Amino acid sequence: VPAPAMYGATTNGADPQQVETTATRPDMKVLDIDASTAEYAQFSVAFPKSWNAGTVTYQVYWTPGSTNTGNCIFGLQGVSCTEGDTADVAFGTAVEVTDAGIGTVKDQQITSESGAVTIAGSPAAGELTYFQLFRNANDGSDTFSADARVLGVKIFYTTDAANDA
Repeated sequence: VPAPAMYGATTNGADPQQVETTATRPDMKVLDIDASTAEYAQFSVAFPKSWNAGTVTYQVYWTPGSTNTGNCIFGLQGVSCTEGDTADVAFGTAVEVTDAGIGTVKDQQITSESGAVTIAGSPAAGELTYFQLFRNANDGSDTFSADARVLGVKIFYTTDAANDA
């Protein structure tokens, strides 16, 4: 899920930016997530019918906003809704992953794969799943002192069918 497909939450939303590397080279569309305030980005996914409706895992693609090498803690939580359900429902329990800044601005980083994220709302085929990504700026172990510039998120899921027929 690329950063341009995500949006800052209405409350404490991540800040969309376009970062130029060098003229006529790739620009990066990012979501800046602050070091001192919990900020959130959201997106939704309609999983294929072959998804087993179980837990998912994820990796965050990001680039440092400074040369700091401290730890950055990301979290992800989700909830599925079916036809007739309200979307005004709480996300499931967040699962966090920690990645240390590599000290080079504009270098791409990829976190390790997270633990299992349980999606709230009794997920089933055909439902829309809402996700919320955040940086846990309130955790004393998050020592990366600048914006974490999120490039995207990779979602891993298990299938239980050969196709979506």
